[in-house]
Amino acid sequence: MPTTYTDLIATVRKETKEVSLDEVKRRLDALEPYTLLDVREKEEFRAGFIPGATSIPRGFLEIQVEGRLPNKNAKIVAYCAGGTRSALAAKTLADLGYTNVETANPGFVRWKDLGYPIETPPQLTDAQRDRYSRHLLLPEVGEAGQAKLLKSRVLLIGAGGLGAPSSLYLAAAGIGTLGIVDADTVDSSNLQRQVIHATSRVGLPKVESAAQVIKDLNPDVKVVGYKERLTSENVERLFNAYDVVLDGTDNFPTRYLVNDASVFLGKPVVHGSIFRFDGQVTTFVPPSAAKKLGIEPGPCYRCLYPEPPPPHLAPSCQEAGVLGILPGVVGLLQATEAIKLILGIGDPLVGRLLTYDSLKMKFRELRLRRDAGCPVCGPTPTLTSYVDYEGFCALPGA
Repeated sequence: MPTTYTDLIATVRKETKEVSLDEVKRRLDALEPYTLLDVREKEEFRAGFIPGATSIPRGFLEIQVEGRLPNKNAKIVAYCAGGTRSALAAKTLADLGYTNVETANPGFVRWKDLGYPIETPPQLTDAQRDRYSRHLLLPEVGEAGQAKLLKSRVLLIGAGGLGAPSSLYLAAAGIGTLGIVDADTVDSSNLQRQVIHATSRVGLPKVESAAQVIKDLNPDVKVVGYKERLTSENVERLFNAYDVVLDGTDNFPTRYLVNDASVFLGKPVVHGSIFRFDGQVTTFVPPSAAKKLGIEPGPCYRCLYPEPPPPHLAPSCQEAGVLGILPGVVGLLQATEAIKLILGIGDPLVGRLLTYDSLKMKFRELRLRRDAGCPVCGPTPTLTSYVDYEGFCALPGA
C-alpha cells in the first residue's frame, strides 16, 4: 500500500498505460476514433485544449464521466497539464469499469511547446457565465453551445400569442438576434394570452412593446423589429438574415408563404398553431437545410395541407376564441425546437406532428410523410415562385 503522494503516483503510473504526445498527434492526424479527455480545471481548458477534447475536470470525473462517456469499452486518452492528474484519472476510470484508457505523458504544456495544434473555446464574459451558468452545466450545451446561441439569429413571424412566449424564452436562453415581424399594435384583447405585452403599452406597435421587454430581460439579445406584414415582396429580405424561422401566424395565406419561402431559401421553420383548447407543433426542414443540419429532411406544410380549408371550417381565434394559457404551452415547444436545431441536439419534430389537447391534458404524436407529388418540395416541383396567396386561399375549390 502506498503511504505517501510519491508512492501513490508511482503505483498509479505502473497500473496505467501511457501514450506519447507524438502518438496522440499521429492519431489526431489520422482521425482515428478515440476520445481525448481533458481533466484540467475549466480555467486551464479555456486557455486552450487539444482539438476535439472533451472537458471533465478531475474533481468532477466520478460524477460526470458515465453520463458524458457512456461507452466503457471506447478508446480514451486522458491528459492534463503535465501527466499526473491524467494518470490518476486513468486509474479512476479503470476502477469504474472503463477498459481501454491511456494517459498522455507529458501533458498539454509540452504539447503546446511542441507547436502542436490547439483550440480555444468561445470566450464568454464573466457576466455571461453567471447568466447562463445552468446551461454551461449541461454537457449538451456547455460554453461552445452557449456561444452558438449567442451567435444565432431567429426570426419570429408574429408577436402575438405564440410569438410572445417564444420570444421571452429564446431571449432568456441567449439567442443573439431576435427578429420580430408584426405590423399590428397592442390591443387590450391581446393581453389575455400575449404575455409579452402590458396594459401600459396598449396602442404601441407590438414589435416595440416586445423589444422593450426583451431588452430588459437580456441585454445580450439584439432585437430587430419589422413593423410590416410578411409578403411575397419582403419575405426573402427578411428570411435571408436568419437561421431559424418560428411561424406564429394565424392565417393561411401567410402560412403558405412562409412554407414556400422556407423551401426556396432552405430555412427550417418551427410551425405552431392554436384553436380554442387545442394546439399543434411541428418542424419543417427542407432538404437543403437538412443537409446543413446533418438530419433527414421532412415534409413541408403543403405536404400536410395541399389546399387550405374553407373559411367556415377554420375560423380564427378572433371568431372561435382560445384558452389564454394554450399559446404559452405551444410557444414554449416552438422555442425548444428552435434551440435544439441551433445546438444540433435531440430529436426535432421533423416528420412528426405533436398535438396538445388542454382539456384532456394529452399529447399525441402523428407521423408525417413527404408527399412525392408536392408542388414545392417534391422531386419535380411545379411551384418555383411565389403566388397570390390571398387568392389561393380564397379559391372556392380550396
